[in-house]
Amino acid sequence: MNAPARPADLSAHEQVYRNVRTRIMLGELPPGKALTLRGIARDHHVSMTPAREAVRRLVAEGALTISASGRVSTPALSDDRIEELAALRALIEPELAARALPRAHFALIDRLAQMNARIADAVENHDAVGYIRCNLDFHRMLYLRAQAPAMLAMLETIWLQLGPTMRALYGRVKRNEPPRHHRMILAALRAGDEPALRLAVRADVTHGLRHLTQS
Repeated sequence: MNAPARPADLSAHEQVYRNVRTRIMLGELPPGKALTLRGIARDHHVSMTPAREAVRRLVAEGALTISASGRVSTPALSDDRIEELAALRALIEPELAARALPRAHFALIDRLAQMNARIADAVENHDAVGYIRCNLDFHRMLYLRAQAPAMLAMLETIWLQLGPTMRALYGRVKRNEPPRHHRMILAALRAGDEPALRLAVRADVTHGLRHLTQS
């Protein structure tokens, strides 16, 4: 029977977990990137135990994969898997947006518009990671108003699994402007138009991923 984890180990484990999780979600690690427990432990100045526990959690969330030989890597998603995750986003995100709409006051809409301006800055600076971070923050800021924590937690797991793929998508589409669907989302929020909001969100979360599944 394993000895109980010491508080220091739990703290280190949580720090490693959150750091690696964020890097994956923001696309800082490309699809199929191999990771080692020794390398993770070294990078975070911790022992192997917190590194192993962090990897275990990330594998359970689908953020990392582990082969039969024990090789740990970021997921390299098949077209079918990308389509499945895109379909889940198309189901969950319009629903979260619709639930947020009654609580989307003008101050929130103004903050979303400011976030969209930050996305424009990231595009202008060719900052792929900054673009992904601001894009996720735009959506998260809206969806938090839905007050549906279980749905948002499920969505964050999907974002996490798609993180490395979204970085590949950014390079594929060569963006030179913020997502046009964000303007449609903002307009629908201002108008209080739920059908238009659902349509804009669904288009936003599925449009780009089609580029990755085109032969």
